[in-house]
Amino acid sequence: MRTRRLCALGLTAAASVVLASCGSSAPADVSTPTANRAAIPIAGAGAPGARLLDWPEFGLDAQRSDVSEAATAIDAANLGRLRHVSVALPGTVDSSPIYLHDVAAGGATRNLIVATSSYGRTVAIDADSARIVWTFTPAGIARWAGGSQITTTSPIADPDRSFVYAASPDGLIHKLALSDGRESAGWPVSVTRDATHEKLAAALNIAGGAVIATTGGYLGDAPPYQGHVVLISRSSGRVVRIFNTLCSNRRELLVPSSCQASDSAILARGGAVVEPGATRMLIATGNAPWNGSTDFGDSVLELSLPDLRLLQSFTPADQAQLNSSDTDLGSSAPALLGHERTVIAGKDGIMRVLALPRLDGHPPSGARVHPLGGEVQRLSIPGGGQLFTAPAVWQHRGRTTVFVGAEGGTGAYVLRAGRLYLAWQNSNPGTSPVMAGGLLYVYDPVAGGIFVYRPSSPRPLAKLAGSRGHWNSPIVVDGHVIEPEGNANDHRSSGALEIFSAP
Repeated sequence: MRTRRLCALGLTAAASVVLASCGSSAPADVSTPTANRAAIPIAGAGAPGARLLDWPEFGLDAQRSDVSEAATAIDAANLGRLRHVSVALPGTVDSSPIYLHDVAAGGATRNLIVATSSYGRTVAIDADSARIVWTFTPAGIARWAGGSQITTTSPIADPDRSFVYAASPDGLIHKLALSDGRESAGWPVSVTRDATHEKLAAALNIAGGAVIATTGGYLGDAPPYQGHVVLISRSSGRVVRIFNTLCSNRRELLVPSSCQASDSAILARGGAVVEPGATRMLIATGNAPWNGSTDFGDSVLELSLPDLRLLQSFTPADQAQLNSSDTDLGSSAPALLGHERTVIAGKDGIMRVLALPRLDGHPPSGARVHPLGGEVQRLSIPGGGQLFTAPAVWQHRGRTTVFVGAEGGTGAYVLRAGRLYLAWQNSNPGTSPVMAGGLLYVYDPVAGGIFVYRPSSPRPLAKLAGSRGHWNSPIVVDGHVIEPEGNANDHRSSGALEIFSAP
């Protein structure tokens, strides 16, 4: 979150790549084994008879896979004939939108896009007419509009497809009717006691009857704040559980200044990652103190659901240096790889593969102090630099392929015997990749536009038009590619959303 930038780290085509220290905290044994591109399965145009109609949350599902094998009505043959329209928005959407097929909104049945701007306006757009159907504007927006108090939280649809949950910069979570954007009774719900220091940055999630919200800090890491997880009852709007990543022995919503430790932001795009079965979840934290018992800066934490009990954790052995050098481990959320593996990558340019049953290298034991270290593998992100994006994870017929978009390039990795191997990479920057209907879509935040790839090739099939952005990422669903643009840190009150539709 602080403004220090790492030097670029390069990859070669050799069987492994050793990273130069370049002043970072990268361990000397970081290496990246390679595999042939043929190790990536051949992707079809979509599962026969299955069509992807809804994209209800960031990452498509609670596991944040960002992958669907269902057909989208967009394929390599019609990429060059997509209809393109740009929608002017009353704000910058520095996140990912969601999409619901055939829902009642504005007095008609529509295919609806919902997105939240940096100042908390949530907008519903008819995907076919490209017209705004309704706009929700949070009360008090005049207090923060135009300033640095923002949100980059992606909304999420309620499983009943009648409501959407969205965040605003004053620390509130709203439950809005998809029909007209009106707030439900008993809402909004506050998830912070100091919205000027605790930012709502990560996407919302849902597990069972609860909405999951997390908090982070603002650019510059001005204390005091703490990263915490809040579970909110979807039906009543009551806060039912809280976990604090600092002062974790306290289970209430903290006044930030009442905890002697500060920071530990949950800032990653994916926020809380719910494991299959919805009885456990993973979060990752940014820079902060660590003591292994109550303070968990630069850590991956596994929590039980719905009681948010700490089950186990992973913290790099060089945590103190990560903290002092502003190289947050938690700038990207854990990605579930299957086969009892997860991977976490941060601002130090390193991907760490973890064994999910024993994050710190030991089975969970209920120990009072959690140890440091224990990763299975360390390897580099494509092109080096820092990672603020969510990987896309494709699990197909027992094989796992991971797509990573970073500031220095885009790459594909395959999982073999519990370790990741680089199958291809290029120098095209990207935000969180999306794989849908057999194609891979990666937004270019530097030059704008969306690179479209076959999953097995680093050479784009096409690049869809667009403007520059920041953390924005596309969705591909129901015959549409949808991409918001712009940077929330520019503090603009207007923005744009690009819609590309199948002919």
